[in-house]
Amino acid sequence: MDRAPAAPAGVPPDLEGHPDRLKWNARYRHLFAARFTPHPLAVAALALPLPGGPVLDLASGPSGSALAAAAAGREVTAVDASEVALTMLAKEAARRGLADLVTPVQADLRAWRPGPGGYALVLGTGYWDRDLFPDAAAAVAPGGLLAWEAFTAEARKSRPGLEPGWCLDPGEPASLLPAGYEVLAHPAAATPPSGRRRLLARRP
Repeated sequence: MDRAPAAPAGVPPDLEGHPDRLKWNARYRHLFAARFTPHPLAVAALALPLPGGPVLDLASGPSGSALAAAAAGREVTAVDASEVALTMLAKEAARRGLADLVTPVQADLRAWRPGPGGYALVLGTGYWDRDLFPDAAAAVAPGGLLAWEAFTAEARKSRPGLEPGWCLDPGEPASLLPAGYEVLAHPAAATPPSGRRRLLARRP
């Protein structure tokens, strides 16, 4: 019988009363019906040539992208502040027979950092942290892909609760890529929803 991956045991001390954790736990418990639909950027990236290696899904939530990567045979690390989201993901991974490929990690992404060069694909498809982005780009293995989507300042017109620091400045995130990255002109990256910007880029 396939082993069910457990959400991380015990809440990390730095997340005990963390407002983001509390907010997202409440939202996933009461206002969210998980559909586990992979993000279009994840679908596009997984269809492109990739080196061997795992996938990293940042601020994953109950991620259909993580499940799609695991279904393609990739080991996946899914990082999120919400244990509710990670438990939902773990249960769905087990239901699909993908438990051994999905590792949920509960962490505060303002402090947690991936190691360099270890991931064939790094996904950041619902989160923006200007300080995290360089480490996320450095975590991509040579020949691997970085896929990102985040809100722009324009989104604050319809979402006044968005803090400016959660929104991309003009030209970001492409302007923050390390030297040598190639931005891919892919249809999935060219058609984000209004108020968002997408990036699909390959590390040399």
